[in-house]
Amino acid sequence: MAPFPLETTLAIGLGANLSSLHGPPESTLRWILPCLIDLLVEWGDADARDVRCSSFLKTQPLGGPPGQDEYCNAVLLIPRVQRPMSEVAALELLEHMQRLEQSCGRDRQREQRWGPRTLDLDILFWGDLRMEHPRLLLPHPRLHLRTFVLEPLLEAMQGSAPPRSPDQPGPEALGRGC
Repeated sequence: MAPFPLETTLAIGLGANLSSLHGPPESTLRWILPCLIDLLVEWGDADARDVRCSSFLKTQPLGGPPGQDEYCNAVLLIPRVQRPMSEVAALELLEHMQRLEQSCGRDRQREQRWGPRTLDLDILFWGDLRMEHPRLLLPHPRLHLRTFVLEPLLEAMQGSAPPRSPDQPGPEALGRGC
């Protein structure tokens, strides 16, 4: 396996603990993955064959209101984003990802901070881009504190196969725990 090019890698965290229009959290993540990959490949001028995704990981909620259901989490990596890094480009990607969240029923205006959600997409890091914007901090400021991000991130960095939609043959490891 070739060395992992961290200087051009984009890492996205995915999570859900409420059912969406697409079913329970795991179904939502399975449905959104091909949409997210298409978005990232087009937006980042990247090669879809380079996409790496962790398996799904079932985790307890961290913070937020008590009594939440478990989360289904994963991390998606695009190792060679060709698009030049900039604050404008990162905010554009954030807008696209928030539209994907909305397509799964997320309403940021009505939700409780760290509360349950139908879909949560986070930019974890993009190469060595550092950003302090009211809408986006990069790298993600709590990345190093969250096992539910670090475990799938390390798994994806080790080179798991790209995810497949449910109607396509794909790696059986996807879905572990959720």
